[in-house]
Amino acid sequence: MVDNKFRSKIDIFLVLFLALILGGALVRLLLDANWKASMILIFQIAFITHLFYTTFYSIKNKTLVIKSGFIVNTSLDISSITKISETNSIWSAPAISFDRLEILYNKNKTILISPKEKTKFLEEIKRINPEIEIVLKK
Repeated sequence: MVDNKFRSKIDIFLVLFLALILGGALVRLLLDANWKASMILIFQIAFITHLFYTTFYSIKNKTLVIKSGFIVNTSLDISSITKISETNSIWSAPAISFDRLEILYNKNKTILISPKEKTKFLEEIKRINPEIEIVLKK
């Protein structure tokens, strides 16, 4: 039984961008003594932090489980995956980096992920389903 867990890669640019924007807004709200808005922003920051710590991808038997907080909990049969391609898409996804993999499954559905150990992840998926087409950028 295969049971591997892969954490999401974290893009430092994304962390710095969010820290600058949200941190700056929070400082401004606190300086203005806007307590209600400050609390709302603190909850948003806590939620984003929660997503950073709970976004992962695991391979259990022949299933890929994609988890991001309580928002995303998707299971894909690895035999339904036909293609995995590298992408830098900025579309919303259970991925904390723009160094992403686009997974094509069930003929026309896609999902974006960003495993930190991309090579090991691809090897594990390919071991289970050798028919998957892997398209890597040069």
